[in-house]
Amino acid sequence: MIKASDFGEDFLWGVATAAAQIEGATNTNGKGLSIWDTFSKRSGKIKKGHSTQAGCDFYHRYIEDIALVKTLGFKVFRFSIAWSRVLPFGKGQINPVGVAFYHNVIDECLKQGIMPYVTLYHWDLPEELSKNGGWTAFGINVAFNEFVMLCAKTYGYKVKNWIVINEPFGFTSLGYMLGVHAPGETGLTNFFSASLHTAIAQADGGRILRAEVSNANIGTTFSCSEIIPYTQSDADLLASKRVDCLMNRFFFEPTIGMGFPTA
Repeated sequence: MIKASDFGEDFLWGVATAAAQIEGATNTNGKGLSIWDTFSKRSGKIKKGHSTQAGCDFYHRYIEDIALVKTLGFKVFRFSIAWSRVLPFGKGQINPVGVAFYHNVIDECLKQGIMPYVTLYHWDLPEELSKNGGWTAFGINVAFNEFVMLCAKTYGYKVKNWIVINEPFGFTSLGYMLGVHAPGETGLTNFFSASLHTAIAQADGGRILRAEVSNANIGTTFSCSEIIPYTQSDADLLASKRVDCLMNRFFFEPTIGMGFPTA
């Protein structure tokens, strides 16, 4: 039987959340709408008609929730910053109450002896940016850089562990190619455009954090899948290679400086 001690003394055990899934308070204290706030209101898109409006009510219960994390013995709490809570329109106007909320969350983590790991983007694009194409539009990178800079300058002296983007294949494929996640767009053209701009955002976000946050640990989160050919026929081998390229290499190779795969 595997034991926690088998992972070594320096292995960090933690819990992870996403703002759109847990915070609730979608229209509270100046927060702007996200694409999940609007997508969840579309008929038939979410099972049983659930929405982001309440979630786990983390916005109001973060103190007791973080206390539960401590009670469970975890040393790390990974959470994401809702872009539209700090920048209601995705850029420009800053919401000071939203900014203060994440200060409070971070401070509570530190008070409880828990290391905050901050994810900058966990799929909840501000709705106002989606109206102009969202991740399919080149302008998204300018807005994303503004968001990253705000977070780095605001929280960087307290937070040293950062995740730039959560599972880029997930939201680009499900949200921009298959249309089953927010914002509900479809087609390969949208998928490739969104993936390109996401790769640029990964790089830009990392550079901004590196420049603005001293001693930062900067990473990202990939949802990699093992691709195995059905048989060893040439057709199946080629198909598995293409799927691996689309689901895995297309995302992590640019991040590690290899550029986009050509085959």
